[in-house]
Amino acid sequence: MNILVLMIPMALLLGIGFIAAFLWATSKGQFDDLETPAHRILLDNERKKT
Repeated sequence: MNILVLMIPMALLLGIGFIAAFLWATSKGQFDDLETPAHRILLDNERKKT
């Protein structure tokens, strides 16, 4: 039972940390454009050597 005294607060802190990281990423615009990175691989941007 003594381990619960340690594990429950640690689990809560870890959960709060993940929520804070998610909210920070969404406020900075990390998830604004989900389509462009998937299409970027299809574009041929390499310069042809002459």
